Amino acid sequence: MATNLKNLSVFQSEVPSAEGMKFGIAVAEWNWKITGAMLNGAVALLKRQGCLEEDILVKRVPGSFELSVAAQFFAEYTDVDAVIVLGCVIQGETRHFDFICQGVTQGVNQVALTWNMPVIFGVLTTGDEQQALDRAGGKHGNKGEEAAATAIAMVALQNEMEQNEVATDRRMSLGDSVIN
Repeated sequence: MATNLKNLSVFQSEVPSAEGMKFGIAVAEWNWKITGAMLNGAVALLKRQGCLEEDILVKRVPGSFELSVAAQFFAEYTDVDAVIVLGCVIQGETRHFDFICQGVTQGVNQVALTWNMPVIFGVLTTGDEQQALDRAGGKHGNKGEEAAATAIAMVALQNEMEQNEVATDRRMSLGDSVIN
């Protein structure tokens, strides 16, 4: 759905509790007026949902292209449950926009699949600065809040799936002992 038809800060379902969860946030310094607002939105939502301030680790990187390796560093060197990457790439006159967007998109996806952890893509890719401002706390809500809500939901899903796997393993073990 196009963002101009949706407020990024209005969620279709209730956001689960973030109590006991740990999050890493990698935020690009490039376009800081926008990414800083997204960071504030993400942190505020995590706290509202019960995440403790000390369980939110924030690291700044120079630009959006560096978000993938920052996400990998979080996965490799910390015990966070999920990583949120926040950036903003604004279309310019050259194809640089395309290369950065493609690289960060593929990189973030690769980190998530390699490390088997939620890595949430909170990168705005807009045609101009006003579109970005509208999505960083403006008339279309805050992409940082949306990314934080997604991170919480994905950690909750992963926790649920892991518990179901344990329950399934237990049932299989009980079943095996009855059959044997």
